[in-house]
Amino acid sequence: MSHQDLTKQYLPHVARLCLISTFLEDGIRMWFQWSDQTEYIESTWGCGFFLASCFVLINLLGQIGGCVLVLSRNLVEYACFGLYGIIALQTVAYSILWDLKFLMRNLALGGGLLLLLAESRVEIRTIFAGVPTVRQSSPKQYMQLGGRVLLVLMFMTLLHFDSDFFSILQNLVGTALIVLVAVGFKTKLAALTLVIWLFAINVYANAFWQIPANRPMHDFLKYDFFQTTSVIGGLLLVVARGPGGVSMDEKKKEW
Repeated sequence: MSHQDLTKQYLPHVARLCLISTFLEDGIRMWFQWSDQTEYIESTWGCGFFLASCFVLINLLGQIGGCVLVLSRNLVEYACFGLYGIIALQTVAYSILWDLKFLMRNLALGGGLLLLLAESRVEIRTIFAGVPTVRQSSPKQYMQLGGRVLLVLMFMTLLHFDSDFFSILQNLVGTALIVLVAVGFKTKLAALTLVIWLFAINVYANAFWQIPANRPMHDFLKYDFFQTTSVIGGLLLVVARGPGGVSMDEKKKEW
């Protein structure tokens, strides 16, 4: 089996597992921290114990159920829409809307789901021979474009506006790679480079396993670690499936 065949066969599975990891981790967290999460929502919103418990239950079942459907390749579109609902719900409930860094990371996570949604779409084949099918595939192509653009928002939160040489170099290289992925030029190579870069930063900066489990920083780092892993999953989908029709790489084939 060739290297390309191995990539096509196994990489999408790894990408999907990475992509849903933050939802899986958060769903399990809801189970083990049920009382803490319920108390937080109840005290923050003053909604009462019953509604706070419903919020935690929806998060638990919605995220774990969505992950099971994605990994089993069943009803993936419905699973993606359900997970989008969870992102929207948490964005409001945890006041992420007013925190630019967390908002951009949630949007990047949404970009990963959009790529997963595009991958799951079955191309509609016309029953009339010779009729062009470009129109049918356009929604998928634009989903891939939107997913790529949203994914790179994660890297906007990693840019450091310092005056030292290393930070300037990192910003320049990072920005160049972000632009390449967004416009779809040398996309697979740029996305793979971002995967390696983001993986290294994730292991270095979000090493939650080095912090005792009873300290709040452990949960913060753990959340960041798995959210970043999900964005890595989205980028791996780009590496595995390519940028889609709305990209410079695809236009080059026409030229």
